[in-house]
Amino acid sequence: MDAPHRSKVVALIPARGGSKGIPRKNIKLFCGKPLIAWTIEEAKKSQQINRILVSTDDEEIAAVARQWGAEVPFIRPANISGDTTPDLPVFEHALSWLKNQEGYVPDIVLHLRATGPLRVVGDIDHGIELLVQNPQADSVRAVTKAPLHPLKTYALKEGNILRPFVSEEVFGIKEPFNLPWQSLPAAYAAGGYLSAIRSTTIRGHSMTGRVILGFEVDARNVVDIDTPVQFALAEMLMRERYTQQQ
Repeated sequence: MDAPHRSKVVALIPARGGSKGIPRKNIKLFCGKPLIAWTIEEAKKSQQINRILVSTDDEEIAAVARQWGAEVPFIRPANISGDTTPDLPVFEHALSWLKNQEGYVPDIVLHLRATGPLRVVGDIDHGIELLVQNPQADSVRAVTKAPLHPLKTYALKEGNILRPFVSEEVFGIKEPFNLPWQSLPAAYAAGGYLSAIRSTTIRGHSMTGRVILGFEVDARNVVDIDTPVQFALAEMLMRERYTQQQ
């Protein structure tokens, strides 16, 4: 009898050089290490990840990533390295490069942002396992309770008119913006913490596909650093974590 197929899993960490909020953010020292090092090291703890790749347009970031144990087999083209570039072309480029240059086609691609240093390996492995165990799913995303319920948000129209951002017909709840949030359906946000995606989904020109599974993670681990204030907060949370472990 043939041995069961073990999924080939690649962790992909996008890390472009340009950063307006925090210059050189991805390699800025965070609790004594380059920010990107925390994501690389946590991914290395996983027994399910076969390869850890960094996609960057920056030679210095590439050198730092290699120093901490990631592969940087290519330098990302400038035309998909702008501050408004969506994730999809970055991931399509990486998969195309691996297939064309190495003949390597992973089954699952993890999206790990370098700006989430508080991510833990247990969540990484759970996301992979959830996708492997559910062949009908196209992707998996880690989520937390939404910090602001979407039924309490508005669109500001011409003439300063407020309209509910989510129409009443969607959930059939009259004036949800006037109700206590505890009485509303639970809402979740992804927060850029972790995605596990089938490579076939990405090659089908989507970062999620149609069937997306989710699992809830500890909100204290979910931070996506974009500003100096967020950077300082994340460092405080990391130091608090290590103090509790001692």
